[in-house]
Amino acid sequence: MSSPSPVKLSGPSVEPASGGPAAQLVVLLHGVGVDGSDLIELAPFFATILPDAAFVAPDAPFAFDMAPFGRQWFSLQDRAIPAISAGVRATAPILEAYIDEQTALWGVQPSDVALIGFSQGTMMALHVALRRAVAPAAVVGFSGALVDPDTLAKEITARPRTLLIHGEDDEVVNPNCLKAAEQALAAVGVPVLTELRPGLGHGIDGPGAQMALGFLGQVFGIS
Repeated sequence: MSSPSPVKLSGPSVEPASGGPAAQLVVLLHGVGVDGSDLIELAPFFATILPDAAFVAPDAPFAFDMAPFGRQWFSLQDRAIPAISAGVRATAPILEAYIDEQTALWGVQPSDVALIGFSQGTMMALHVALRRAVAPAAVVGFSGALVDPDTLAKEITARPRTLLIHGEDDEVVNPNCLKAAEQALAAVGVPVLTELRPGLGHGIDGPGAQMALGFLGQVFGIS
């Protein structure tokens, strides 16, 4: 009996707004219960400062197991820390392979990749980016958390510039996750900035998006 084919991600993409070859690659990682079409809508916004960037937004590999639609990076039926850790670690190689594939496809260097995540997507972005063979340029995480901070010192191989933004009134992911992630990342030498957005729940607001835009411009030397 042949072994099952490995899971391979796919999803929407947007070519550089400049019309030229890609100089950067931005990977947008959605939250649970939606798919890549949710975050690819941010591409035109980020393209205002990154006109030479290609944008890709993979659909998470698994069907959302708590609703009849949407995708998930890992199950949330068990929200205990060991279960979430196991879910992130099981999916990480799938995302790693996708990033490698897309980096080659668009002809950019691994160091010219930025990961932007929301919620579960932030958890995946942080886990994978900090363990890449070559550090991505940046990670931007909205409304997420750092999974397995206690093992990070042993496992970290990359220290991308990182911006984490969280709503003060987030009802899904505890806002305290922001400070915990900041402390753990700083402890292992990751350059990290954080912003707690007043009055914001589980989402992305205009000021947070603008902060992310300016951050990516600085990272890529454009602003």
